[in-house]
Amino acid sequence: MGLLDILLGRTKPVAPDLDRLFALPSAAVTLEAAAGFTPTGQGAVCFATVEGGAFEQTHREVQELLDADTDRDGSPVELSRDAYGYSWLVSRRPPDRLPELVNDLHAVNSSLEGNGFGPQLLCSLAGFHDGSGRRLALVYLYKRGTFYPFAPLPGSGQRRDSALELQVKAALADDLRIEQDLSRWFPVWGAPGL
Repeated sequence: MGLLDILLGRTKPVAPDLDRLFALPSAAVTLEAAAGFTPTGQGAVCFATVEGGAFEQTHREVQELLDADTDRDGSPVELSRDAYGYSWLVSRRPPDRLPELVNDLHAVNSSLEGNGFGPQLLCSLAGFHDGSGRRLALVYLYKRGTFYPFAPLPGSGQRRDSALELQVKAALADDLRIEQDLSRWFPVWGAPGL
């Protein structure tokens, strides 16, 4: 970053640090103690849909890598597209196996990044619930290297539980690098894995 960048207020983008995903299991313990949310065993990686042979080959490699895990309890990794045209690679594990789910999310991100598709990566999420119908996702923003909570209100269409999101933000401040810019807490309506 040069003097002109400093004078014009430009900042160097934060480099993604996929190893931050490995903080999710310890954050889950804090989340359960603070708010009563436990893992659902579902998670997903979102990326901009790319067409072409190279991407299809990478997708097949990721699928084979994760499906080869004999410990998956017969739950295959699924690819789906949302209403906005984004692709989601969804992984399911037993709820008490959050570390393995995090390994899946890390492997998907690393494979896509390693094959030159890092710019298409958007976010990863791990799903949680509290047993009373409330859902929550801890969302990792790939390009920012930060997390934020997303809590849709049950049965309300597209409305969020902002109070819960702020409560989770405060509870996990010591466990995860939380995104401080609330305008970047994008809703992930209908995200698979949530």
